[in-house]
This record gives sequence, structure tokens and C-alpha cells, in this order.
Amino acid sequence: MKRIVVLAIVALSVCLGWSTAPVSAEEPIVIGIPTSLTAIEGKESVNAVKLAVDEINAKGGVKVGAVKRPFKIETIDLRDSSPGVRVDEALLGLEKIITEKKPAAIVVGPFRSEALLAGMELLAKYKVPMLGTIAMSPLSEQKVKENPEKYKYCFRVSLNAKYAVGCVGNTLAFMNKEFGFNKLFVMTQDVLWAKATGGGAAGQAKKSGYTVVGQEAYPTGSSDFAAGLSKVKAQGAHVIMPIFDMPQSGILINQWKSMKVPAMVFGYISPMTGPGGWKTFKGGIGGLLEANWEIGSGIPASKYPPSAQFFDAYQKKFGMPVESGHGPAPSYDAVYILAEAIERAGTLDPDKLVAEIKKTDRKGAVGRIKFDDGNQVIYGDDPNKAACACVFQWTDDGKRVIVYPESIAEAKIRLPEWVKPAK
Repeated sequence: MKRIVVLAIVALSVCLGWSTAPVSAEEPIVIGIPTSLTAIEGKESVNAVKLAVDEINAKGGVKVGAVKRPFKIETIDLRDSSPGVRVDEALLGLEKIITEKKPAAIVVGPFRSEALLAGMELLAKYKVPMLGTIAMSPLSEQKVKENPEKYKYCFRVSLNAKYAVGCVGNTLAFMNKEFGFNKLFVMTQDVLWAKATGGGAAGQAKKSGYTVVGQEAYPTGSSDFAAGLSKVKAQGAHVIMPIFDMPQSGILINQWKSMKVPAMVFGYISPMTGPGGWKTFKGGIGGLLEANWEIGSGIPASKYPPSAQFFDAYQKKFGMPVESGHGPAPSYDAVYILAEAIERAGTLDPDKLVAEIKKTDRKGAVGRIKFDDGNQVIYGDDPNKAACACVFQWTDDGKRVIVYPESIAEAKIRLPEWVKPAK
């Protein structure tokens, strides 16, 4: 008889839609994620958002006025990291998710800066707050400063090209002091953010006593860098600065090693950022220096626990580490920035919401998060005071150690055996 009663209760619960899982009766708050879902930065940023959303929803959701509401994620692939995809195609996807899914806010956002800058018009038209975490052009901040009322909905949590330039430039200055290096050869992807970062870093390098002896730009999809590396040798460069996010850029490293080019490689090559880079390059990247655009993305900073906590939580949830050095950690932080702003505002009204986002001051995975007057998170050299980028070096036994900035450095820079100091 007891078994019959239990079966009857189970059957009734199914009919009534009962569930043992916690369910909120309140309407969910939609977060839109329009980005390039095939790029590693896009895929891992979406995962980071899922991690934050699950953590928040597990605690009952976000308090809006007197009630708690869960977050709900909606995604769309803008494909704007792929060669040949026009900006207007990406904008169609951005407008589609805004009009059809009606998100309270957008996180991550366009991959390419060109799509971000054009997309700011849609954010203004539909009054949708966005916490961007990938596109890097500082021109978006310039637009906010020039017309703050119209473009107030656009924020960036990741670092921009200006801060990337500062990180690279300061590290080059340190290398000049340590090793006497003073000749730089720049190799960049032929896209807006990469050229701006490479050009800006070259300008900073000149202030540190460097001469820029060559500069090459490669179309997205390029897979042969031998001619450029031959020019590096011919010009006697001490440092090669690559700035790329395309997967094919990893070939540069193989060719650098096989040609034994006597110059240190230091810059940003997306495929060699994460811990999987060692396996990808079959242990052939010992000695390389890599800029990591946000701590927590790609590598945790052992001296700043919140970045390690995010990195570990991501690996536990998804069964793999964060490989991308740009996007995931600020994407995770963006959800918490949004949640806290909603709770302070007590409403989803976009104008009140952006006013509260602007007031953000929190310790996140990327460091201390505060926005400047261009709605850009402020980056610096100490994660206890500002958000923070870093530079790490691959060791010969496959480990990665942070070598810059000093506030979180774990070791000094070591040169590969075929690269000698210039002094």
C-alpha cells in the first residue's frame, strides 16, 4: 500500500509540474550575450558568465525591489571574429538579440572593436546597458566622453588597447634596464585593436630608449611569418613584439624557434596564453614572454586570491582551465557588477541602472573595479588598487610564472639560450 501511495504522489507531482530543484516564481532577468561564439575568448567568456549566473541563482537570484529574480542567459553568435564577416552582419545579430530577447543588459558584447563602435548606436537607440569584455579600442570611451548622455549605456570591464600599451611599454622598459635591449620589431594582426596596440607600444618603447627597426601587419588567417622573421635578423632586433588573436599566429613561434632568431619574443599571442599552450606547441615554448590582459583570464595571480578563486571555480565547473588571457575574468566580474547595480537601483530601468553601474567599486577577479569618465574600468599595477594585467614567462618545464608587475611577480625574466643580452 505504501508503494502505491508513493507512486501516486510521484505521478501527481509530475502532472502538476512539481520539482525537487529550487525554482523561482519570479520572472527571470535576461542577460544577453552577443559575441563571437567560435573564438576562444567568446566561448570562455560565455562560460564565465554561466559560472557567475549559476552562483548568483544558487543564492536565490538578484533582489529587485522587494523580490528576488533569477538571471537567464540568451546568446547569439555575431561571428565578428571570422575573416570576411562584415560589421553590418554583426550589427544585425546585435539588434536581433536586443529586439527579440529584450535583455535587461548585455555582457561580453562584440569581439571586434569595429563592431563595438558601430553597435554603440544600437545601445543608445534601445537604451540597453552593456558591460563589454573583449573589444579593446579606446575610441568607445572617447565617444562616451564626447556625448555622455547618448552613449552612457556602453561600459568596458576588460582592459583597452591604451592599457595594453602601458603594460607592454612598461615591461619593455624593464627589459631595457635588465638586458640592454633597445631594438624592437613589431608584428601585428591587420585589425584595429592589434594595430593600435602595436603602434602605441612602439611609441612607448621609443620613450624607453628603443628604436623600432621594423613593423609588419598580417591579414587575419595568415600562416607564414618566415619573411618577417628574416627581417628581424637582418635588422638586428633584440625584441620581437607580436600582437595577435588569430589561431594561426601560433605558427610564428614554431618558425621563431626553428630559425633560432636571436631576439626575445614578447607580446600577445592568444594560443600561447593558457596552460594548454604547452601541449599545443609540444613543449617548444619555454622562455617565451606573454602579456596576459587580465589576471584570472589565462593565468591566476597567486598573490591576489580573488583571481585564483575565479580560475579554480571555472576549472571545477567546466573540467578545464581558462585558456584565454582576455575576456573570461572580466566577463565573470561583469555579472556581479550588474547584479550589484540592480540591487542598488531597485529597478531594471536602464537609466537608473547605468547610474549605479557607474558607481561600482568592488574587488573582482581582475582586481579592484572602478570606472573612469569614459566608462572604462581603470587598470594599474596593483590589483588591490585597480584592475590588473600581467606578463608571464613559460619555463622550460612547462610552468608559467608571472614576471610583471612587481606587485604580483613570482620570478625574474630569463632569456632562452639563443638570445643574449645586448649589454
